[in-house]
Amino acid sequence: MEVAGALQLGELAAAFAALPVFPLFDTAYFIVSVLSLKYEQGAVEMSRKSPFASWLCAMLHCFGSYILADLLLGESPIDYFSNNSSVVLATAVWYLIFFCPMNLFYKCVSFLPMKLIFVAMKEVVRVRKIAAGVHHAHHHYHHGWFIMMATGWVKGSGVALMSNFEQLLRGVWKPEKNEILHMSFPTKASLYGTILFTLQQTHWLPISEANLIFFFTMFMIVCKVFMTATHSHASPFTPVENLICPVFFGSVSGGHTSHHHDHHGASHEVSHPPPPPAKSKEELNEGSRKRKAKKAE
Repeated sequence: MEVAGALQLGELAAAFAALPVFPLFDTAYFIVSVLSLKYEQGAVEMSRKSPFASWLCAMLHCFGSYILADLLLGESPIDYFSNNSSVVLATAVWYLIFFCPMNLFYKCVSFLPMKLIFVAMKEVVRVRKIAAGVHHAHHHYHHGWFIMMATGWVKGSGVALMSNFEQLLRGVWKPEKNEILHMSFPTKASLYGTILFTLQQTHWLPISEANLIFFFTMFMIVCKVFMTATHSHASPFTPVENLICPVFFGSVSGGHTSHHHDHHGASHEVSHPPPPPAKSKEELNEGSRKRKAKKAE
């Protein structure tokens, strides 16, 4: 018997999974996505100098996950832009956040209590996209576990994975801010979530898709709302990762210490160069004559 059935949450989970996301939840998703763009340094100035570039960046923030997923599955990367309703809605959100008189719309949606509601609604859409990505990939590749995980992952965190390309559109190049090297909480959560949905899709996880959507959405909402309310960037996965990663992947502390020691030793040697060779008597006499001549002048 499933845990959800024992707790009599099966009907609730099924109703929650069938809840339509357009237009209410999609609007919240677009608001939070475009807000993240406006928080980027120089984004407001760019919107004044080049509105089209700003709009294009906003569309990447809103639909980047669909673009990456379509590329992975060999479909047209602009296929989702045929959904006129979503594109018009995202464009309206972008315009109101950047160009609304007196910044009234931005002040309303960035007000913390309102923003927390939008953040929670965005996580509802994120989990649905992960589940849809895994299901879509499973339809094409029944036994392609890694394809399912890759598609679900980019569906949940495609915007972050495209951050370097989006930065180029804004005239910024920051390769050190690669999302693969420094995963944020949504990217990690999307990765772990797509593994769960892949196991469920291949019948290795004894839970229904509706129940998994419900429980994982609740987990994402609690984490993201708490992190946004406290302005925290600490990942809830960090304590577990600190225990598991050193066991399976080793620790960098030893190598770092030895590298630091070698570097310190090298710098210590460089800081004590060998003394210069002693000057000959002729060189000393020549230097003395030059100083006397200069003094006389």
